[in-house]
Amino acid sequence: MTGARTLLYKEMLRFWKVSFQTVAAPVLTAVLYLLIFGHALEAHVKVYGSVGYTSFLIPGLVMMSVLQNAFANSSSSLIQSKVTGNLVFLLVTPLSHWAWFAAYVGASVVRGLVVGAGVLAVTVWFAPPGLAAPGWALVFAVLGAAMMGALGLVAGLWAEKFDQIAAFQNFVVMPMTFLSGVFYSVDSLPPFWQAVSHLNPFFYMIDGFRAGFFGVSDVSPWISLAVVAASLVAVSAVSLRLLKTGYKLRS
Repeated sequence: MTGARTLLYKEMLRFWKVSFQTVAAPVLTAVLYLLIFGHALEAHVKVYGSVGYTSFLIPGLVMMSVLQNAFANSSSSLIQSKVTGNLVFLLVTPLSHWAWFAAYVGASVVRGLVVGAGVLAVTVWFAPPGLAAPGWALVFAVLGAAMMGALGLVAGLWAEKFDQIAAFQNFVVMPMTFLSGVFYSVDSLPPFWQAVSHLNPFFYMIDGFRAGFFGVSDVSPWISLAVVAASLVAVSAVSLRLLKTGYKLRS
């Protein structure tokens, strides 16, 4: 696994060298969401009976940042390598598809967790949400980041230019993230939209992560764990298959 470790280091160094853009900017965006939505709705919305809206919002913003940045890391790295032509230096190495997968997804998990920790460190001062079950929070953060890193691999392999990656993020990742309960509890929705929300795997990532903070959630964290784990396996299988066949890598 020496090659995988080297590629992992390279991928981590890639985003850390521009941390002002890859880490600081998402943290600032999350803080702006908190200031705007928290200030507007804190006095009007209570969730889970007694949880203040700002406290409820913080875990959602943390997990949203984790998911979006994990996806961005692997997808942007692949498309940049394709466009600039330096992908050939990876193709001539004796790295297996498993090594590629471990390195790209591992770096995505690291970036997602670093950004999430930064968002939590900055926003927790506004309204500490508590930490009822930290194990659940960690499990869903890692699994969610891994799934999005694998999805970013699929998008990066499929895309041939930056516009396609932007379209994938704007029309798939962003809507599914925003409609997953980041800014609201799905229990407040009409029955039809509750049912639609339950079809969104992002909902289970955020709801399970939130259970780690409050000890309560819209659905059982065990159900969320099963859905997230199944989604991770499915997306990972697709990305590994594409890497093994060299989909849009060797042409």
